[in-house]
Amino acid sequence: MHAAGVALIVALSAVLLLIDPQKWTNDASPIRSVEHVGAMVRSGQGRGQLIQYLLFLDNGSTVLVSDNRPRLVGSTVTLERVTRDNGFIFYRFPE
Repeated sequence: MHAAGVALIVALSAVLLLIDPQKWTNDASPIRSVEHVGAMVRSGQGRGQLIQYLLFLDNGSTVLVSDNRPRLVGSTVTLERVTRDNGFIFYRFPE
């Protein structure tokens, strides 16, 4: 009985690692640089405390950024463009 439980836990751990290996790798990679970029809030959608915002960057690109603070649609905001040592780039609202 215990062997089946251990096998189940190992299998679930393997599945989680296979589903999102990029997240595990990126969380372990240190941040190389942080630069500020301008953006405009185009929409926001979410339930509870986490809201997904669609933003247009000043260069015309679009990104999705999650935050728990309300943002006014159409307002201009500053984002942080974070680059990790492994080359992965993501955007976040400054704290």
